Amino acid sequence: MKLKTSVLAIGACLLWSTAFAGVKIGLEYMSPLELAGIRFMLAGLMLLPFCGTPASVVKHLKGNLKTVLLLSLFQTVLVYTLFYTGMTRVPGATAAIIIGASPLISALMAHIFIHDDPLSWRKLLFITMGLSGVVIISLGKHDGSVVIGDYGGVLLLLLSSISGAGGNVLVAKNRKKIHPLILNSFQIGLGGLALFVMSWFFEGAPAYSGLPVKFWAALVWLSMVSAAGFSIWFMLLQRPGVKVSELNLWKFVIPIFGAVLSWLLLPEESPNLVSIIGMITVSVSIISYSVCTHKKLRAFCPRI
Repeated sequence: MKLKTSVLAIGACLLWSTAFAGVKIGLEYMSPLELAGIRFMLAGLMLLPFCGTPASVVKHLKGNLKTVLLLSLFQTVLVYTLFYTGMTRVPGATAAIIIGASPLISALMAHIFIHDDPLSWRKLLFITMGLSGVVIISLGKHDGSVVIGDYGGVLLLLLSSISGAGGNVLVAKNRKKIHPLILNSFQIGLGGLALFVMSWFFEGAPAYSGLPVKFWAALVWLSMVSAAGFSIWFMLLQRPGVKVSELNLWKFVIPIFGAVLSWLLLPEESPNLVSIIGMITVSVSIISYSVCTHKKLRAFCPRI
């Protein structure tokens, strides 16, 4: 079960790491909130055929409507409104480091709100090591320079991560009460609708004429990534014994996948020593924590 959980978590992170290129293409032709709104509404619709019979869906929603609405607010509306607004106010390296700190923020939130998911010194050590790897990778991609930029933008990105962590805690505390596909379909669809309506007020009326094929291809891929990635993640959060802090450790591999995909797909991107050191640091942190939590291997873990 633990191996299967790890494989699925890595799969979800791999999917999310491919979203950066799609978002970059989409933002060439569409404003941020409008793109996010259409993307998530489409993702919610994609999941509907897999949610079961209408009677089953209604039954799940009637008993869990508050959870769906709260998750839609925290996991979709607030996360992406704060994220896109903050991204326009800080440099790329700073944003990458703050976003990379999300496993630490999730661990702190779980420590506060979930009684059986405490933040031990050992866990804190490996999360900090993983975050250090993310910082190193970010330095490697931006020539070793990090400028803080607008402190308001930094705060918005931190609040985005806190909101996402709150969504993770909410799913974990309501495990087995609602099917993950139904939960994701409606929370992401409703969140997308809210973002789309907000885009009319803050970004103006949309215009869809003349959009190229590559935009629509990117939009469909982004929607599929959201539909599959969050469904897998919610399913894992609802599994007995899976802890929010431990599962979110796998998010440290997203910058690794993102860097490798950039090297493979973008001619101007190439590996460098700093980025590789960062990847090794992230890998060591995840492997070390896995060893320390394995019944047969924990004897090799240092006592902290």
